[in-house]
Amino acid sequence: MFHRKSSSNESNFWISYADLMAGLLFVFILLVGAIVSKSTILRNNLKQKEQVLEKTSLELNKTAKALEHQANKVNKQSQIIKEQIAKIKLKEEEINQLKALLAERTNELNNTKAVLAVTKDALILKENEIKRLNQLLLAKNSKIDRLNGKVVILQNLLQESNTTLLEKDKLLEKYKERVLILSNNLTKKSDELNLTQTKLQKLLVALDQKQSRYEDLVKRLQSKREKIKYLTGIRLRIIDELKKTLGRSVDVTKDGALKLNSNILFDKDSSQLKEAAKAQLKELFTKYIKALMENPAIKENIDRIVIEGHTDSDGGYLYNLKLSQERALSVMNYLLTLPIAKRYSLEKYLTASGRSFLDRVIQNGVEDKEASRRIEFKFRLKNQNAFYEIEKILDEDR
Repeated sequence: MFHRKSSSNESNFWISYADLMAGLLFVFILLVGAIVSKSTILRNNLKQKEQVLEKTSLELNKTAKALEHQANKVNKQSQIIKEQIAKIKLKEEEINQLKALLAERTNELNNTKAVLAVTKDALILKENEIKRLNQLLLAKNSKIDRLNGKVVILQNLLQESNTTLLEKDKLLEKYKERVLILSNNLTKKSDELNLTQTKLQKLLVALDQKQSRYEDLVKRLQSKREKIKYLTGIRLRIIDELKKTLGRSVDVTKDGALKLNSNILFDKDSSQLKEAAKAQLKELFTKYIKALMENPAIKENIDRIVIEGHTDSDGGYLYNLKLSQERALSVMNYLLTLPIAKRYSLEKYLTASGRSFLDRVIQNGVEDKEASRRIEFKFRLKNQNAFYEIEKILDEDR
């Protein structure tokens, strides 16, 4: 390396320029951090909303199951009441049969009394035949006694039948009371079931409304995700386009930076661009610029194209800073003379920056000095516009 003389004003200018570039880089890092933080908050909010909706759906399912269980209970009770009513009808038929039998026995008794009345009338009318009929009368009396015994038995049976009938009437009344109570309970249960069904219908309507709102929310969130994905994916699309255009023979980093070895472009400790390296530099730079500028969707998001000079750690920081700045400026001066620079008016895009040995290449804990000495082309996006768009999307529903 060798030292070059320069005025203090020029040194101060470059130091101020380096400070300005460092400040711009710091602002860029803050913007990127804000975008990542905002995206993380959005994801957390979405997860919380999805969890609340899942809990609401589970509670509604539990309510529907409970209502279904109550409806099954009411159906079972209705079936039991129907069975009890059928039994009561059977009891009523038995009572009617007993009443018919009692009526038949009453008719027989009345007939017997009529016969006795006729017999007594015949005895009164035929007093002269009393003697002759005494024996017959005794026989008749015997028969009457037997009939009276039967009458007593029939009366006892009638009393028993009446008692049984009264008991059955009482039992029937009890059954009727139970049927009335069960009917009232059934009416109450039916009213409760109707109320429950009304509530269930309201819940279903509310659920449908919530489902519709949830689907609308999901659609809006999906649309926002697509917009954010598009805005945050611009850099990845640009990097893919660069790799396709430049091919595998050119070293393009995962951040989309194009690396060129300083040993090819400059002699040691020199910022004078080699004539032999200009053709290769022109070819690579032309491909790099075409990949960025020929696609309108990419071009409209490009803010700056930065040419960075890097050195190894040999020598002091300020010396290497000056050397890296001069090399970056030398490359920019040459590139601005190319036709592609005039075609795309690259003066408003290109900037030069020296990084000294701040970004050395470390391999296995050891500096790779040859790889550290390099020139890098980097693009910067219009992050402020992208950040504004993302903020506007996130704040739409506040």
